Amino acid sequence: MGMNQLTARHIVATTGILLVSLFFLAFVSGHTGDPVGWTSTPEDGYILIKNPNGTTLGYSESSGIKILTIGGLAFKDLNKNGQLDKYEDWRLPVDERARDLASKLSIEQIAGLMLYSRHQAIPSIADPLGPATYNGKDFKESGANPWDLSDQQKAFLTKDNLRHILITTVQTPEVAARWNNQVQALVEGMGFGIPANNSTDPRNSTNSGVEYTAGAGGKISQWPESLGFAATFDPAVVLEFGLIAAREYRALGITTALSPQIDLGTEPRWSRINGTFGEDPQLDADMARAYVDGMQTSMGSSEIADGWGFNSVNAMIKHWPGGGPGEAGRDAHFAYGKYAVYPGNNFDEQLIPFVDGALRLTGKTKMAAAVMPYYTISYNRDNKNSENKGNSYNTYLITDLLRKKYGYDGVVCTDWLVTADEGKSPDIFAGKSWGMENSTVAERHYKILMAGADQFGGNNDAGPVLEAYQMGVKEHGEAFMRARMELSAVRLLKNIFRVGLFENPYLNIENTKNTVGKPSFMKAGYEAQLKSIVLLKNTKQIMPVQKEATVYVPKLFIPERKDFFGNVTPSKMVDAVNPEVLKKYFDVTENPAEADFAIVFAGGPAGGPGYDKDDLKSGGNGYVPISLQYQPYSAVNARAQSLAAGDPVEPGITNRSYKGKTIASLNAETLKIIQETKKKMEDKPVIVCLALTKPAIVSEFEKQADGILVSFGVQNQALLDIISGNAEPSGLLPVQMPIDMNYVEQQSEDVPHDMICYTDANGNTYNFGFGLNWSGVISDTRTEQYANLIKRPEFSVSGNKIVITTSTPGSKIYYTIDGTTPSFTKENEYTQPFIVPKGTVVKAFVKKYGVDNSSLVEYTYK
Repeated sequence: MGMNQLTARHIVATTGILLVSLFFLAFVSGHTGDPVGWTSTPEDGYILIKNPNGTTLGYSESSGIKILTIGGLAFKDLNKNGQLDKYEDWRLPVDERARDLASKLSIEQIAGLMLYSRHQAIPSIADPLGPATYNGKDFKESGANPWDLSDQQKAFLTKDNLRHILITTVQTPEVAARWNNQVQALVEGMGFGIPANNSTDPRNSTNSGVEYTAGAGGKISQWPESLGFAATFDPAVVLEFGLIAAREYRALGITTALSPQIDLGTEPRWSRINGTFGEDPQLDADMARAYVDGMQTSMGSSEIADGWGFNSVNAMIKHWPGGGPGEAGRDAHFAYGKYAVYPGNNFDEQLIPFVDGALRLTGKTKMAAAVMPYYTISYNRDNKNSENKGNSYNTYLITDLLRKKYGYDGVVCTDWLVTADEGKSPDIFAGKSWGMENSTVAERHYKILMAGADQFGGNNDAGPVLEAYQMGVKEHGEAFMRARMELSAVRLLKNIFRVGLFENPYLNIENTKNTVGKPSFMKAGYEAQLKSIVLLKNTKQIMPVQKEATVYVPKLFIPERKDFFGNVTPSKMVDAVNPEVLKKYFDVTENPAEADFAIVFAGGPAGGPGYDKDDLKSGGNGYVPISLQYQPYSAVNARAQSLAAGDPVEPGITNRSYKGKTIASLNAETLKIIQETKKKMEDKPVIVCLALTKPAIVSEFEKQADGILVSFGVQNQALLDIISGNAEPSGLLPVQMPIDMNYVEQQSEDVPHDMICYTDANGNTYNFGFGLNWSGVISDTRTEQYANLIKRPEFSVSGNKIVITTSTPGSKIYYTIDGTTPSFTKENEYTQPFIVPKGTVVKAFVKKYGVDNSSLVEYTYK
């Protein structure tokens, strides 16, 4: 009787004794007579139990739970009742376990499941959204370990029953793993022992100045941005990323990815295009499917059931039903960007990446585990209730469309802070309760619940959820609201069960160190970076450049930057590339006269967010253009009347037009650097390496560049590998590059491929799907599958009538003759040949509903 449970298990594990007394069996299991077939091993802070022909368990002795032995197998008695409940039985299907546990939970515990924490750094640091203390002190003054839990984390885990945590920065992978183990030990000993489901926004982006060396590891594998993945035009690359990133995430204690972002990048001015897979719905759908399949699929011994398992990460696809069509490119993190508009009547294509991609997987997990609606009001898209409210509040979008029409029964989680109060002016980063600004916080929660969502992003406080529950009880009765809450609880719990957290949420520290950023993962990420680089121009085949050549590289201009909270980082000039890395490729000089060629590293034009307080102070409405060019831009051809307007913090403003206003790029200095470099180099080649986050007006500098490389979040070393010929470019443009800003103003926010693209001095047009390799223009299976899927309209003249045809079966043609871009409406549909005066410019598309549309074509009748 003096022998405690842990010591006995250590004896079994370390001495190989497989039979112990019936007395001891009764002590550890409560099931006298069941032989112990499992073994246990002490790990760093927890105990690991291996079942014969069964799952592996992990638990912390500090949690106070016991192990039940039934039929020689071990089970965790998470609720400490001495019995094996269905939810504790890892042999049962996930659905049955989730329903059993949901039925046992109190409303307070279900409310906790519905919370998704605000951003948590490890160790925690205070920010404008809230404090971060350790025993009441700042981390640096507290003496706490970096993996210790902050006071705020302990509070939301214990008092509010929160179990979904969003992690941002981590000091090291080891710190992340130790923090995870502390969190899991704490919640394992509470209530029903529901584990924490930790999550992250994408974290595998590159550090452009860090050198890649084959065989060396890193903090985490580095891959191109999503727009760079799209530039590969190869879903297999994204599938590989998903599989690798999932392994790294699990080693960090992360079991949900708040990604991929699969909005269509149909509005070229939108600041978040770099997080998308580009503007084409079919490419986006294939990339989304590959990403989610990679993230969610476990194979071999790591699989538990139906493709889910210990290497799986729940993917939360975003942002339903597509956040790309923000009017004039303004973003919905702020009140000035709250409206998504559809002047092209092209809502069906915005849904394709979701319904034909991430919700229709190739792998066994079948569908993405979670969906996040965007902040935007999808303006006039609710054709049932005619509500213009934020997407998370919209019953038609969530229940009628996503759940009923498309059969989705997974988790729907709001974007962060949609239930919080907005700021006092449209440019303040605060709550985003668009369409519900004048309601209470509790009323917003209730509206979201009734719309069909399950979870509240960025809310650590259960209070408003409980208030919303009481509102529902008053309106519908307690039985109805209990069932409504349990429905969400089941969905949320299934995602925790599927990835094995109830069995073993703990991390082996050495495994974490050896997994995150391991050399083979770093190599795969670097190779993907190389595949994502697009060669736009290569006059006289100046690339590849011989390695003995001497290069001149001017400084890189970094414009002034302002973060979400208004903090400003001043502009500066820095080394464009790590000097030591550059010297491994070419001889280097600071004197252009001594150089054989020059490389200019440049960021894309920084054209602002579309709102300026100074304009408001001077008597304007605050709205200004967003520019894609370096030079000042005057919006003489912008809409005279915005498509949507209205916000409580800007009373009286019913028109958000910026027509006639001028905006200056924050990095106009970049254009000067390109021009001055060409002047200094005279007739010697100049290569421009353009790092883009969205399309750009390249006509401003194209003629001064003998070579142009475009990248989307890569290490500078990858560009040097292309320039020097260590690798051949194979990337293709995932977005169009327009002729000028007038065509940007004319395009529709919701339609892809609807701009006339720039043609360079070599006769190449920078359209979607364009790219060069050393042999010339790339034309392969990728371009045929995506860029040429919907054939462009063809024009002919019969008598004095214009005839428009297409070779794409099942498609329709839409056109205009008044200079506007066609919308997919009855008024613009082509039905028969027509007569126009000579000199008329006809614009036309081909559209195949539920599939895609062709590039826009301009035809002048002569």
